[in-house]
Amino acid sequence: MNEPSSLPGDPCELHLRIVYDDELWDTPQADTLERWSVSVLHRRRSHDAVPDASAGGDCAAADCPSCTTDATVGSMTFYRVHLDRGRNAYWAMEEESEELYETAQALLDPETGSFTSEASERLDYVGSALLVMDRVTLDSAWRGYGLAAVLGSEVIHRLMAGCRAVACSPGVSDLSSQALRDRAEWDRVNAKIVRGWESLGFRLYRDNVYLLSPASQDLEEQRSNLRRHLAELGASWRAQTS
Repeated sequence: MNEPSSLPGDPCELHLRIVYDDELWDTPQADTLERWSVSVLHRRRSHDAVPDASAGGDCAAADCPSCTTDATVGSMTFYRVHLDRGRNAYWAMEEESEELYETAQALLDPETGSFTSEASERLDYVGSALLVMDRVTLDSAWRGYGLAAVLGSEVIHRLMAGCRAVACSPGVSDLSSQALRDRAEWDRVNAKIVRGWESLGFRLYRDNVYLLSPASQDLEEQRSNLRRHLAELGASWRAQTS
């Protein structure tokens, strides 16, 4: 893992903005798929660089709006797939994207749109929907510190209510890096990404589709561990940059 001092800012100032845009389409597709967009934001305070900001009268508190800005440093996309309403979820996912279709092929019955019997045997019955972690991206300066798993676990906890399973297909989503043109480096980065999501409790099911049960006790324990990791990372960054 990289040295905390190499981070571009205090990781404890990262926060999430989770948005669901309902376009009010009166269609079975809209009833089946919910697309959630997540912005990863880093809060920056300009008054930290001013010796006595309060003396100027512009800054009354540490989090005053005039001195605080949010910079976008990453994004995530999640889908809540309702298997019991709207159209057949298998074909709704096929129509939405190739990545969702691959998940549907691994988990759902094309005839019914429900979980296959094989997938059902792996899952506790704690809900009826499927939560798909479709894409997670961080700016390059924030990678290599385990932050994707920290942030992803928080979004999963916000969105998993009523879901029987959480699914993802780990892999490189940013193809712009020249370093990843080397096959060995590509494999190394992919393996590291997989380990990050396995730390949350995701386990390989089939064809690079990983499953996590919302009922898993490991999930709550790992969330606590990841929050502790974030706090320690922030403390190290502040100690090394002060």
